[in-house]
Amino acid sequence: MGLKAQYRENTPAMTEAELIEEAGRGSPRAARLLYERHAPRVYAVVRRIAGDDDLAQDYAQEAWVRVFRALPDFRGDARFSTWIHRIAVNSALQALRTAERREARRAPLPRSLPTSTRTGDPLLQNRLEAALDRVPPGMRKVLILHDVEGYTHQEVGELLGITPGTSKSQLSKARARMRELLRSSDIVDHDTGAEA
Repeated sequence: MGLKAQYRENTPAMTEAELIEEAGRGSPRAARLLYERHAPRVYAVVRRIAGDDDLAQDYAQEAWVRVFRALPDFRGDARFSTWIHRIAVNSALQALRTAERREARRAPLPRSLPTSTRTGDPLLQNRLEAALDRVPPGMRKVLILHDVEGYTHQEVGELLGITPGTSKSQLSKARARMRELLRSSDIVDHDTGAEA
């Protein structure tokens, strides 16, 4: 039996609260365990916002840097997973705003935003992604944050710097646009160029 395996066998499992406390004090082992436990969800949320695997990797990495910097200040007012999720969303939105400002200076073309992870019926998934790509960026952000991520209109407003009423209006318009696009037969799969 190797030294690492022996160490793991002799080390009692830590609760999440203990891991948070230890990681906050700089324990690499506790930080690694927290990362392993929550990384898939962090990646999933930033992937939806980024709409691109490479960007999602960057956004997730930035989110984890922010999590570990802020960890000593975590008070436990919310569940740790909720706290991390909020940091990940804020981090991805901040990076996206920065990229959009940079892109706007170069060319006035809109950026493609979130797509969801591929599960279920691949043809339906392709149609949904193609339709989502054709929804205007402001509406798309509200749709992702409210309908996919489950944020309230108040929270969406705070994240995007808009009023809850604007969030409701944008969501209604985004849903109507998605219905219209999904009824249409001219949605094309961006990867293959074929109709979805």
